This record gives sequence, C-alpha cells and structure tokens, in this order.
Amino acid sequence: MRFLISAALLLLSCAALQANAATYDYKVLLQKSLLFFEAQRSGKLPADQKVKWRHDSALNDKGQNGEDLTGGYYDAGDYVKFGFPMAFSTTVLAWSVLDHPTAYQKASALEDGRKAVKWATDYFLKCHVSEFEFYGQVGQGQLDHDFWTLPEDMTEERTPYKITSSAPGSDLAAETAAAMAAAYLVFKSVDATYATTLLTHAEQLMNFAVTYQGKYSDSITDAKNFYASSGYVDELVWGAAWLYRATQKQTYLDIVDKYWSTIMYNDGFGWDSKKSGADAIMYKVTKEEKYKDRLKIYCDYGFNNVQKTPKGLIFLGEWGSLRNNANMMVICSEAANMGIETTTYRPLIKNQVGYYLGDTGFSYIVGYGTNYPKYAHHRSSSCPDHPATCGWDFFNSNTPNTHAVEGALVGGPGANDDYTDTRKDAQKNEVACDYNAAFQSVIANLVELES
Repeated sequence: MRFLISAALLLLSCAALQANAATYDYKVLLQKSLLFFEAQRSGKLPADQKVKWRHDSALNDKGQNGEDLTGGYYDAGDYVKFGFPMAFSTTVLAWSVLDHPTAYQKASALEDGRKAVKWATDYFLKCHVSEFEFYGQVGQGQLDHDFWTLPEDMTEERTPYKITSSAPGSDLAAETAAAMAAAYLVFKSVDATYATTLLTHAEQLMNFAVTYQGKYSDSITDAKNFYASSGYVDELVWGAAWLYRATQKQTYLDIVDKYWSTIMYNDGFGWDSKKSGADAIMYKVTKEEKYKDRLKIYCDYGFNNVQKTPKGLIFLGEWGSLRNNANMMVICSEAANMGIETTTYRPLIKNQVGYYLGDTGFSYIVGYGTNYPKYAHHRSSSCPDHPATCGWDFFNSNTPNTHAVEGALVGGPGANDDYTDTRKDAQKNEVACDYNAAFQSVIANLVELES
C-alpha cells in the first residue's frame, strides 16, 4: 500500500516551515563532523591529528594469536571497538565521499573525508587475518562500561572476538565487505594499490558471508547486549549491492536477486537494517523500477505517516532519535538525487536537519552555534586532562565536559521534544560513530546543493 500526499501540499508546508528557518553553514558542519571522527580514533594517532586533546591509546590491542589489532574507532562514548556498527559507519562515510566529492571539495575536506574512511579500513585489513577469520570486536562491553576514564588510562582486559567458519557472522562479514567495496571506489583513482587490496578483502569477506551463514552476535556473544543482530539477509543484499557496483560481476547481482525478495518490507536504515540502502545502491546502478518504487514508498511513508514531535521532528524511536532521523534523511537525500520526488523531498530534508542545528533554539551538534550540549555522554572529552583524575565522581558532578567533542551529534530529544543536557542520559546525550556517519552524509548533500 502506498502512503501518498500531494506534492503541492507538501511543498506549501515546506515553504511555510522554511520561511522561519535559520541559515546554517553546512561546510563548517561537514568539517566539524570529521573532527568528531578524529576524536573517536583508537591506536597511535598521526602527526596531522587536529583534535589535540586526544592522545595515543589502546596500543596493546591484539588478537588471540598476538595479531596487531590497533587502530579503528571507539564506538560511542565508550572504548569498545564494535566491528558491526563500525563497518556500517564506514560504508556510509565512504558512500558520502564517493558520491559527493564536490561537497567535500567545497568544504576543503575531501582529504580529511578520505582519511576518515581509511582509518577504519586500515583496521579492518588487520582484523581480516585469514580468508574465513575476521576479528569483529575488541573489548568487553560491560567491563568497559564499568569505568569512566580517559582512553589512555584504560587498564582493563581488551578481549578480542572473531568470527570463523565454525562461528560465522554473515552480517558482520557482508557489512565489512560493503565498507571495503565502497572504500575501493573512493580510493581507486587516488591509490590504486590500496584500492585493489580493499577489493580483494571485500570479495573474500562476501564469500565468507555467503558460504558460512549465521548471525555474528550468536558467535560474538558479548555483542548481544549492545549490538545484537536481527538477521543477516539484508546485509547479504547490501554487501552484494556494493560489490556489484564496484565490479559489475554477475555473481553479486545473483546474490541480490536471490535474497532481495525476502526483505521486501521496510523497517528503516541503520546499523542493523540495510534494506533501503540496498534499494538506493541498486537503483543507482540498474535503474530498475522495483528499487525506485521501494525507495518512494519508504520516503513517502516516513515524511507523511510517521509520528512527529510537537516541534516537527520525524520521530523514529527513543534511543538516538536524531540518529534515526538522519538515517532516513540519508536514503531520501539519495533518492532525491536520483530524481525521485526531488523537489518534494529536498525541502523536507532541509527542514528536518534544521531541527538538529538550531531551529528550536538549541543545537544538538556539540560545538556548533551558541547553545549546544556541554555534558555529552562521552568519556574522553568529558574527563579532565592529566594530572587530574576522572571517575564516577566526575561523571556525576555538575562540571561541564572538559573538552567539546566538536561536530558530534547527540542522541536527541524524546517524542515530546523533551531533552536535558546531562552526562547521565546515554539515550539522549550519547554520541556515536553511526550517528555522525548519517549526519555527515546528509550535510554533504546539503553542501552540494548550495550555490
């Protein structure tokens, strides 16, 4: 069933909303979002690190046989390296850099965008220690969450977890394949040797995903309380879609065709659901109407039928409401770019993003505007610098975070626009890589559209 509203009515509504909307510097926002990814770096930091309050950390991260697993990104306000959402974030980042280089050039951020992608893919290459063996997590979730410290001060065990042929993870393997395939397309004209390496690993991981099927969180059970997978078929389609875009090999189109009809319902786009993302990639590559139809159904329903807060935010769930919204805006931005209800969707997207940036009088982007979160649930930026100590007393204090984790999108308000700036509310005030990956992608779209 299609949920439609006339384009004329939508445009009139958009015009009225935009008449009262502020003007925002999207180029600065794109730059700041990239700073957030710098703030999330694990391992030995490079000489050109711009976020100077961060330092080297987790330099002893190793696999079960002593493999070097340093690098990658800390997931959110914590210091676990959760591979599944990290791979999703990387795919979305690479997609943004790949399809919107003009935006990154306008913001003088193209090189930084590529570096943000490469920081993750360098780590994934280390994690893929053999054809059917991939490290998908470093650190124990609950043990990590028992401490409120700087990353340099971690003393707890950093347990590595992997998927294998006997403990498979099709979702993790296929999402990482998607990330590497998308990154291959980013780097093939910049560093052909590196790009070829990424594609080789992407194809091996996709083969791993198809050959040994299972949910990664049944194999890496520590992830169940944090990023439990609801299923892996959507990742098989998503990963194959990216590899088909990268290689044009019939093998990958066959995988899409085999599984696509089994994920015909839409339940969003995010770290655990890739369905609409796969539709967007497949429509871009094939121009088949079935993908276009599903994109239109998804966006029309989201804009016209999903609950909105009193101040107008499309509300897709309590935990990380702005992240959920941004994930939808990514898909609908890409749909609009491909000629699907372009003049209807673009003003609606701009209006939704305006909510994040200050249309309500508050910016949900740390360090942007004059009224923004000072107490983000984020350990490394909150803790005082040495020689002072951090800990739960500091967490519970009324002292603002020591540093602004610039560019970070916090979780966002509740269904009634309710929000309190406090470290104690992870649901509404934590930050995370997947939050910013979607946000950054939408902002890149808006930069590109500016005259």
